[in-house]
Amino acid sequence: MKVLGHRNIQNTTLYTQLISFESDEYHSATATTVQDAQKLVEAGFEYVCDFNEVKVFRKRK
Repeated sequence: MKVLGHRNIQNTTLYTQLISFESDEYHSATATTVQDAQKLVEAGFEYVCDFNEVKVFRKRK
């Protein structure tokens, strides 16, 4: 309420109902070949980083 500058909580609740709060939980997967990485991207995973010559991907639950 304070952040949005509203005097009435009812105004704030209108906006908070429009927001989609996403989960902070992820599925994770790894790829060692280009073909593995391609399959993960096609399945909706996003690239995160490389670790020990393995590509790490994640997707929200």
